[in-house]
This record gives sequence, C-alpha cells and structure tokens, in this order.
Amino acid sequence: MFKRLLTVLLVTSLTGCGYNTLQSGDENIKASWSEVLNQYQRRADLVPNLVNVVKGYAAHEKDVLTQVTEARARVGSIQASPELVNDEEAFQKFIAAQGQMTSAISRLLAVAENYPQLKADGLFRDLQAQLEGTENRITVARNRYIDTVKEYNITVRSFPSNLTAMAFGIKTKPNFTVENEQAIAQPPKVDFSAPAPAPAQ
Repeated sequence: MFKRLLTVLLVTSLTGCGYNTLQSGDENIKASWSEVLNQYQRRADLVPNLVNVVKGYAAHEKDVLTQVTEARARVGSIQASPELVNDEEAFQKFIAAQGQMTSAISRLLAVAENYPQLKADGLFRDLQAQLEGTENRITVARNRYIDTVKEYNITVRSFPSNLTAMAFGIKTKPNFTVENEQAIAQPPKVDFSAPAPAPAQ
C-alpha cells in the first residue's frame, strides 16, 4: 500500500517535470516514423513493376536488375515497426538498406537512357512519376521525423525533464545522421529531355 502511494506521489510530482511532455513526444515520434515507413513501403511496392517494365526492354541488363531486386529484398528482411526507433543498431541498418535501395533505383532509372523505346513506354513513365512523387513524400516525412526527434531529445536532455527521463529510464531516440542524409537525401532522377545514346548491342 505504501509503495503504491509513493508511486502515485512520485508520478504526480513528475507531471510538472516533463513526464507528460515526454509521453506526448514519444507518441509524436511513433506517428511520424510510421509515416516514414509508409512512404518507404510505397516505394518498395513500386519496384517490382518498375523492374518488370525495364526487363521487357533491357533484359540483358541483369546486373542492374539483380541489384534492385536484392536491395528490395534487404529492405523487406528488416522488421520495420514503430519500435525500430528504440533500437539504434536496427535503426541504422534499416536506413543503410534504404540508402542502398535509393542507389539501386538510380542505376535502374539510368538504364532507361540507353533505351528510347523504354523511355517512351507509358507504363514506365507513369511508374517513374509515381516514384518521384513517393521520393518527395519520403523527404517530407523524414524531415518531420527529424524535427520531432530533435524536440524530444532536447526534452530528454534538458533540466528538469532529464531527471524525469532518468527516473523512468527514458532515453533519446536515434535520428538520421549526416551520412544517412547524404545516402538517401537525393531522390532518384532521370532527365528524359536529354538525347539518348544508341542502344547497347
């Protein structure tokens, strides 16, 4: 009974020291991270169709097609849940896999420069437009997550809320690093207005 009363008194005293702010921040992070995951999943869902279209015109570009397929498989093998933001190592692995996916998609889209018929294919152009829109949404969602985590981590580290965080074992959340941003900040782009070289023999 005494322990329960002590806990209630402790929690009551801590509500003025950032406890509620920390809980609210944690929920905001989960929501913003879920949106990042949703947009990455949207991109992953576009990849098989994109690969199939390219394969129809450039089947012998096996290395590029394989790289994209393998990159998508690596992304899919990671359990991407809201709880990922509580595991620094898993978070970094997920972000690295997404960076590899971005690079692989860029190489796949670059293949189109050698195939005028592929560039003119309506389905390919539609998928490319969807992919570009998705990349833009990823950027927006990622920036929202970065800002949300920044605010949360400041609260975790600032007095007196840092005392509350320590009392409840609350830690800072992982965020995108400069290396992460360099790897995935540039969405895949292809300039279809440039004249294309002759198809490879």
